[in-house]
Amino acid sequence: MRFQNLQQLLEWSVENVSNRKIVTYPLGDTQSPTVLIYPAILHEARQKCALLRSLDNFHTGNVVLLHLSDHLNGIIWFWASLYAGCIPAMSTPFSNNSGHRILHIEHLSKMLKDPLCITSERSLDQFSGQEFLRPITVESLEKTNPRSVLDDTLEAPSPENTALLMLTSGSTGNAKAVCLSHGQILVALAGKFSVIQLPNDGSFFNWIALDHVASIVEIHLQALFVGVDQIHVHAADIITNPVEFLHLIDQHRVSRTFAPNFFLSRLRKSLEKMDAPANWDLSCLRYLASGGEANVTETCAAVSSLLTKYGAPERTIVPGFGMTETCAGSIFNTNFPTYDIVNDFEFASVGHCMPGVEMRVTSDKGSLGVNEVGDLEVTGPVVFKEYFNNEPTTAEAFTKDGWFRTGDRALIDSSGHLILMGRKKDTLIVNGVKYNPEEIESAIEDARIPGVTSSFTVCFSSLRSSIQTEKIYVIFLPAYDSQNTTAHLDTLNAIITIVMMQTGARPEPLPLDGNVLQKSTLGKISRTKIKQAFERGDYAVYEELSKERMSLHKTLHNQKPRNQTEELLLGVFSNALQIEDGSFDVTTPIFTTGITSIELISLKRNIEEHLDLTSPIPIITLMTNPTIRSLVTALEKSSTKQEYEPVVTIQPHGTKNPLWLVHPGVGEVLVFLNLAKYFPDRPIYAFRARGFSKNESYFTDINDAIYTYHAAIKRRQPQGPYLLAGYSYGSMLAFEISKILESNGDEVGFLGVFNLPPHIKSRMRQLNWVECILHLSYFLELITEAQSQDLAAEFYLLPREEVFANILTRADTRRLAELSLTPIALINWANVAYALQSMAVNYEPSGSVAKMDVFYCTPLAVVAAKI
Repeated sequence: MRFQNLQQLLEWSVENVSNRKIVTYPLGDTQSPTVLIYPAILHEARQKCALLRSLDNFHTGNVVLLHLSDHLNGIIWFWASLYAGCIPAMSTPFSNNSGHRILHIEHLSKMLKDPLCITSERSLDQFSGQEFLRPITVESLEKTNPRSVLDDTLEAPSPENTALLMLTSGSTGNAKAVCLSHGQILVALAGKFSVIQLPNDGSFFNWIALDHVASIVEIHLQALFVGVDQIHVHAADIITNPVEFLHLIDQHRVSRTFAPNFFLSRLRKSLEKMDAPANWDLSCLRYLASGGEANVTETCAAVSSLLTKYGAPERTIVPGFGMTETCAGSIFNTNFPTYDIVNDFEFASVGHCMPGVEMRVTSDKGSLGVNEVGDLEVTGPVVFKEYFNNEPTTAEAFTKDGWFRTGDRALIDSSGHLILMGRKKDTLIVNGVKYNPEEIESAIEDARIPGVTSSFTVCFSSLRSSIQTEKIYVIFLPAYDSQNTTAHLDTLNAIITIVMMQTGARPEPLPLDGNVLQKSTLGKISRTKIKQAFERGDYAVYEELSKERMSLHKTLHNQKPRNQTEELLLGVFSNALQIEDGSFDVTTPIFTTGITSIELISLKRNIEEHLDLTSPIPIITLMTNPTIRSLVTALEKSSTKQEYEPVVTIQPHGTKNPLWLVHPGVGEVLVFLNLAKYFPDRPIYAFRARGFSKNESYFTDINDAIYTYHAAIKRRQPQGPYLLAGYSYGSMLAFEISKILESNGDEVGFLGVFNLPPHIKSRMRQLNWVECILHLSYFLELITEAQSQDLAAEFYLLPREEVFANILTRADTRRLAELSLTPIALINWANVAYALQSMAVNYEPSGSVAKMDVFYCTPLAVVAAKI
């Protein structure tokens, strides 16, 4: 079986294993997959190819940047780009920081030479605020009639031609684009296939996005090469529920998959906590590759032992080494855990080279011998030849005799096993992702946390066997008195929040004295020396002292569970949020952990499962009761009428005055979750409209709303200055609340309005109930903005029941699952929004406030059309 290019690989699969298929699951759903056989993939790719070639700015040889979050679209447009004679580039996720995002997009535009950019409507807003890339949505392309057909006269790519560009993360500087050629990938596929003999009736399982080289090469392309099925699931659905990983392996008879060390650690904990064994049959699983970060031998051996209980072979886990530049894994330890246990390795060795790659360890004096630590270098047809449009970096990456410098320190032992000894540079690798420690340190400095002394912050990652996976550590010089446990806790929480914003990983902050954190004559602190001292245990006394302070604070302030339900939920919360240090108790708000929306949904599901509830918990119940104690109380009283509470506490801690946020016209506060993360130094409160909870009446009068919110402010913050901000419709309410405050002699230090000043009457008069539910459905990303406009006229005269039914048939089911929205909850939400709109149809702003800041936002198209 010999191929010259990837197109021949797909065509061979279509001809020889036409019944094999790609199974993709939507985000939030591991029950309802989309299934396409390989011939259908080829058919779809050829159709999309014609759409690409019909674009006005299309040229053969273009780079096509694929910024697509779902596996199926990514796979089809990858092949469409190849068949169009282009070079697909798999886009990595954009930063949540607007400045970083725009700089990254500008860099991509220049580096990839003004590429075509394909994305989806749900991701289109990620390209806002920049003029460097002009994204085209797959939805808009699919509505067009191509002016050309597939040109079969295109010259077939040769093995030397670039087939694919994979972007490095860019977390350690500007992203680079790794050129992977057709021949390189095909040699890599053959090499990987030779490592372990696999059955031809199994399947390959991927749960990582296609921007990672392993998902597209080791799973998608290798499954075609082997002629087996392939399964693709979103990472969030596996990481938040590790046992689902094994359930899907059993269900789809998976023979090969991937799991890094951090996930194996989570899987181990989940299996050890199971009340009773599951009925999985894992005898199909032969090859669980593991890499991306160091593998703890004890962890992997324990997971291996647990898997054997379900029929998996003892040597299922295969630690390995690879990089984007080597088409993912290229060096594998197939004798794990036996070899590593016998040799008493704390961290697993990564074994021997597969066919197509060679390795050596060198120093300035040349190649080194057995057990000598030096710089790891690799060569062979599996290794890339260049970075796209980046000759200087390419030249630096290779030695004079053509070996690639991996940047890793390593040794080769007497049995020829490669043993990694760390990175040459200070790059952090956490959960398999690289980060630049300097960027994290800068973010902490920029936040000006009161308890952190400026310019005395050091960040690094380290792996301790006791915690089973690498963690980020932040060393800092405290600016508070050593006896002030409250300041100590506030400072640690602020650092944790900032680092989680940057990386998604929970760090371990550690304060040290000035005697330890000394600067050089050049005013620098050596990160390397600090990390080495930390790993030697030089700071053990400081760690113990910090723990004692935490323990003291816990003794003084932490609240123990007062009933069985609270105790059960404390375990659920701590496990779901990966908090094991006792810093979380029944009165700790979940928002202080840096929880994401996906994690919030996952937590909600976990609570429902453990409490065996007959009906789901509304997401607003979690948001308005963000502690275990308040949640339990709310659940106990859910059958009776409850008093309306307008305030959602998004962030309770901080030394500065609170920021009060007023909801938009949909009445909810979800829009503020990400904004609040940027203010770790002050409490953040948000108002939610009345009517979401059972037995709550809707607001029908503006005065009722603003005086209700004003009273809530005064209860929480009796004295000013007051800081308020409103989003869209909420700007009107914020303006009116500010007038009340100032009329009573209170100072309003800040009044911000986003997107729409208080002059809202004309917009409110445009909206009827149909417009409200369409606008809400677009706001929740259940339908697209274009759909919300097109359907308005079609639904105008229909009864509400028919309107609602029509929307549900068009709604994105994945998004409904993400939001855990029931039809009843959605229609009630529309009624809340309509009530808010109705009470403002005659509103005219009057009077004045001392100051107001208006923040411009890109308006909805339906609004802009009226201006």
